[in-house]
Amino acid sequence: MGFFGILSNDLAIDLGTANTLIWMRNKGVVLREPSIVAFDKNTKRIVAIGHEAREMLGRTHRDIQVIRPMRDGVIADFEIAEGMLRAFIKKVHAGMIPSRRIVISVPSGITEVEKRAVRDASEHAGAKEVHLIAEPMAAAIGIGLDVDAPVGNMVIDIGGGTTEIAVIALSGIVNEESIRIAGDEMNNAIIQFFKKNHNILIGERTAEAIKCEVGSAMPLKEEITIQVKGRDLVAGIPKTTEVSSAEIREALNEPVGAIVDAVKISLERTPPELSADILDRGIMLSGGGALLKGLDERIRMETNLPVHVAEDPLTAVVRGVGKVLDKITEYNKVLIKSRRY
Repeated sequence: MGFFGILSNDLAIDLGTANTLIWMRNKGVVLREPSIVAFDKNTKRIVAIGHEAREMLGRTHRDIQVIRPMRDGVIADFEIAEGMLRAFIKKVHAGMIPSRRIVISVPSGITEVEKRAVRDASEHAGAKEVHLIAEPMAAAIGIGLDVDAPVGNMVIDIGGGTTEIAVIALSGIVNEESIRIAGDEMNNAIIQFFKKNHNILIGERTAEAIKCEVGSAMPLKEEITIQVKGRDLVAGIPKTTEVSSAEIREALNEPVGAIVDAVKISLERTPPELSADILDRGIMLSGGGALLKGLDERIRMETNLPVHVAEDPLTAVVRGVGKVLDKITEYNKVLIKSRRY
C-alpha cells in the first residue's frame, strides 16, 4: 500500500432501504443514519438527510418533500440517492482525503441495471474504484462465519426493504432467495391493521415505533397493552386507542409468514450435504428484522433447525463489508463480478 493508500479513507457502505451505515478503516462504524432525504420540490435542493430528515417525516409543508431514495434495497430515485450518498460521505470525511475505493453491499437478487445505478452513484459521489458484494455474503463475513470453507452456512438478512436468504459455501452463494418483504412491509401491515380494525390512520414512524416496542412473531410471556395516537378516519379528529401486543402479532402474521415460507423454499433447494451442515450449525439471523421478538423461535419451530441471532444484527452487514475492504485481494472471490458489454 502506497502513501496515498494509507492517507485515503476507503469506505465500506451498507446502503440500505431503511438505514445507511458507513465503516471506515481503523475507525469501525462511523455513520449510522436513516436513508431518508428532505428536499425542496421546486429546486430539487437537498434540505436535510438522515436523522434530521426523519424528524420531518409527515410534518412538512407543500414545498418540501421527504422521501426514501432506496426502495426494496435498490435505488428508486437516482438523483436524490446520489445526493444522499455524497452528503453522507462528506459527513464522515470532514477535511480528509476523499475515498479512492468503496465497497457497497447490495441485495443478492439485484439486476444488472440496478448494479450500474449503485456503481454510478458511488462514482459520482467521488469514488475511483467501486466494488459490490451481496448482502447475505457480507452478513456471513460480518458474523464471523468461515465463508471460504467447504461447509454450508445459511444466513437470513432481514433489512428494511428486502429479506435475503442464502446458503453459502466455498466463497460463493449456493442458492439464494431474495424477497421484497421485510421491515417496511411489517410497518405497512400495522398501518393497515389500524385502518381496518380501529378506523385510525397512523404514520410510518408511529408504525415502526409500535413494531419495535410490542411487535412479535410468537406469544410473549406477558402480553403488553399500549396507547396509540392517530387520526380518526370517520370524524377526522385526533384520537387515542388501546391495542395489545397480541393484536399487533396478528397484524404482523402475514409478512412474518412470508419470510418463513421463503426460508422453507430455500431449504428445499439446498443440496443434501449442505443441508446436513445447516442441521449441525443452524441458521444465522442478521439485519434489523432479526430483532423482532420471537422471530428466531418462530423459524426454529417451523423448520426444526437451530436458529441464532447475530451479535449486533444491525451492523453485521457493514462489519462484513469492512472486513472485505480491509483484505480486498483475499476476499476477491466473494465480490460481485460486473459484466462487460
